[in-house]
Amino acid sequence: MQEISEYFQVLRHLYGKSLILEDTSTFHPVLRFYFMDAVAHLDYTLGTMAFNFLSVKNEMAREYLRWRIDEEQKGDRPKFPGFINWLKTRDEDRYNDLPMMWRDIYDTEDPAGYRSFRIVLDPDSNAPIPARFFYDAIEELFDRNFLKTLYLDASLARLFDEYAKTC
Repeated sequence: MQEISEYFQVLRHLYGKSLILEDTSTFHPVLRFYFMDAVAHLDYTLGTMAFNFLSVKNEMAREYLRWRIDEEQKGDRPKFPGFINWLKTRDEDRYNDLPMMWRDIYDTEDPAGYRSFRIVLDPDSNAPIPARFFYDAIEELFDRNFLKTLYLDASLARLFDEYAKTC
């Protein structure tokens, strides 16, 4: 491991988060998948910046991320990217309340995406993503008000189900 970098500090911040106050088994299954997926991509991207690319930690993360490619195609999961863009046109305020990870990655007008499992905000730039982005992304994903929307009977889950029925 390199000297303790700013990215290692962000990774520690991520590992300090907990879902102990939530019952993730009652999260909407598609929203839960994409929540955990965003966390996994954060973990992997930060891991590649804080540890050697070939570290055991990064190898384990790559194995999970390879598995999730097939998992992403099951059930209503393929509808999620379309849902994000539908929400952008249907209810902009609700869209803006989503975590930036979801907005940036799945908005078809945004160049951000996952490249080789890493988060890439601008594919044309070689500049590293600022550590502040990761802190902000973590805080948004673990925001209590956002987490409340992931439950089966919550507003975001109902909106996703409404969208999924139209596809």
